[in-house]
Amino acid sequence: MRRTPFALLTAGLLVSLAACTPGDGSPDAALEGCVEAGDASQAVAVDGAAGSAPEISFEAPLVAESTQRSLLTEGEGDRAENGDTVLIEYSVFNGETGDELASTGFTGENAEAFPIDTASEQLVGFSLLLECAAPGARIAGVIPPAEGFGEAGIPELQLAGTESLVFVIDVVEILDAPLDRAEGAAGEAPDGFPEVTLDDDGAPTIVIPDEAPPAEFGLAVLIEGEGPVVEEGAEVTVHYTGINWNTGDVFDSSWQRGAPATFPTDGVIQGFRDALVGQAVGSQVIAIIPPDLGYGPQGGTPDGSIGAEDTIVFVVDILGTR
Repeated sequence: MRRTPFALLTAGLLVSLAACTPGDGSPDAALEGCVEAGDASQAVAVDGAAGSAPEISFEAPLVAESTQRSLLTEGEGDRAENGDTVLIEYSVFNGETGDELASTGFTGENAEAFPIDTASEQLVGFSLLLECAAPGARIAGVIPPAEGFGEAGIPELQLAGTESLVFVIDVVEILDAPLDRAEGAAGEAPDGFPEVTLDDDGAPTIVIPDEAPPAEFGLAVLIEGEGPVVEEGAEVTVHYTGINWNTGDVFDSSWQRGAPATFPTDGVIQGFRDALVGQAVGSQVIAIIPPDLGYGPQGGTPDGSIGAEDTIVFVVDILGTR
């Protein structure tokens, strides 16, 4: 849903396991049960203090058989556990070519939230880098393809499925846990909206009316939350299901992936942003998004699941914001 191709980094990933045990206090010491340093991670040279923009260099190609992590600055306070969501700054490079793929800039303006999930089938190496890190830590890490994006790679960023990822990460803070699902007073959608039913876990099933889609944007609150209000440009954590009105097919669902997603409201299509801004955490909303506020300006989606003239519908649980 985000416009940036490296959005997979912050796709929602959440599961709960035991905490790690701190090591001997030296920055590069191994922590029991956590990823250790290796020749590859130690080959990443980083100048600059944690919290400032680093100067990063390494000799490509840089590879590792499993994820390696060098703790350059230890940080202070409780260490991140599997299931925590951490706020991070990062730069990531193609380990084969040495090219930078993406960076938050380390300015404090573009830090991203990432839920740690060491059981994830995709980008598990990134979770392994973050697990056991305390706020203020700076990490250099190398992730092999099998623990990164797999054989698919990221074609948009010229990352092949055989190429490793090299990260330098600053852990800014460990965030409060988001809600599991929407909670609050029940609302009701107007006539003509799709019908929504929820299973025991809160995942929605959406039934599209047997009629042409409306031409205008539509929004209704199905559950009225009582938490903080989502501000323009804020970062949100949500569970959502998206369905194509024209075809009746679900094209995206965090529920089906098994974990919520986190992203900034200004990093998604306009109709999705308009559905979130001004709503309270804990709310569930349904949005009908016409093509001009959806994927119409982009000519539809690359995979063809949404055409340039298709209207789409989202049901969204707003689980947290910052």
